[in-house]
Amino acid sequence: MALALDTKNLEKLIVVGDRVLIKPKNPEERTKTGLLLPPGVQEKQKVQCGYVIKVGPGYPIPIAGEDNEPWQKRKDNSKYFPLQAQVGDLAVYLQDSGTEIEFSTEKYVVVPFQAILLLVRDEGLFE
Repeated sequence: MALALDTKNLEKLIVVGDRVLIKPKNPEERTKTGLLLPPGVQEKQKVQCGYVIKVGPGYPIPIAGEDNEPWQKRKDNSKYFPLQAQVGDLAVYLQDSGTEIEFSTEKYVVVPFQAILLLVRDEGLFE
């Protein structure tokens, strides 16, 4: 079951932490020998692939000395260790770890970075 979002602008989505927003690639409809696969079989495969649409800021890095004076106001000096994934990469990921969302009648998957097995980066893909 997918979570449906009402907003129409993809730019309003903010991916948090070490998560990646992926647009699943259309699965193959036939096997190598030519047998037709029903959609239920395609969706239940453990490993899927898709294109990276948005990437979260990464893993938060703790700030040294932050807990020395708890009565002082905290500044938002958040620092993150960035993720390897970039927008446009082809990601091979574990299906079970992702959460499917529906946005403007399109299906996307939010996947933690640990669930990504492989990234394929082709600089000339969108040229």
